[in-house]
Amino acid sequence: MFRIEQRNNAASRAFALAERVFHATVRQTRKGHGNGLIALVMNIVQSAIFIAAFVLMFGVLGLRGAAIRGDFILYIMSGVFLFMTHVKALGAVAMAEGPSSPMMKHAPMNTAISVLAAGLSSLYVQVLSAVLILVVVHVAWRPIEIYDAGGFALMFLLAWFTGAAIGMVLFAVKPWASNFVGIVTSIYSRLNMIASGKMFVANALPSSMLAFFDWNPLFHTIDQARGYAFINYNPHYTNWAYPLTIGMIFLVIGMMGEFYTRRNVSVSWFAGR
Repeated sequence: MFRIEQRNNAASRAFALAERVFHATVRQTRKGHGNGLIALVMNIVQSAIFIAAFVLMFGVLGLRGAAIRGDFILYIMSGVFLFMTHVKALGAVAMAEGPSSPMMKHAPMNTAISVLAAGLSSLYVQVLSAVLILVVVHVAWRPIEIYDAGGFALMFLLAWFTGAAIGMVLFAVKPWASNFVGIVTSIYSRLNMIASGKMFVANALPSSMLAFFDWNPLFHTIDQARGYAFINYNPHYTNWAYPLTIGMIFLVIGMMGEFYTRRNVSVSWFAGR
């Protein structure tokens, strides 16, 4: 019988993998809502509420003078955008479909595609949300000027990468202790409401307080992002190499843990759930 001849080379395998990741990303984006636009709107509303709440809090407490000299709205948005990106990436990757998921019964599907789709879906929604909010503020309210937009975008991606890398470790642990992973994810997200440093800058902290925050890769990323966003702010106590190194370490540990889990996981673990 006639059959279609397929060339099994590196390029064709890479294209097939990219196609599967694309379709899995679309499915992941639309999984929470029937329409991907609804998911985007909900994320924009959540980010806008965060921004409005911090603007109101700074105004009521009289803390606007403690911010960087420059655009106060950009100061707030820079912290909120990177915080949301980091936390959403961590949650999406940690809660991605694991080796015992029914989706893994389909031959082309595997956990690598599931994790990639979860991370890329989160990044896609956060990038669109940030761009749309910036455009609306720039057009409808006041002009937004970012000193080094390229550097700021790299810090945005670094916040996403570190969140996805930490989420990878939790993803590997999830089949063994799913409730524990849920608690850790919730605690980490709430801890970063303060520990991320989105309400202050590292240069304004005394050395005794700096030790409580400089362990956090997101703290370094947000502070560095503000160094790129404002011409008159130069971060002295943070650097971008630390979160990149932490992200690489967590990514390697997470991949090793996921490989071990995938070889030992059993569907019967989840029979009663």
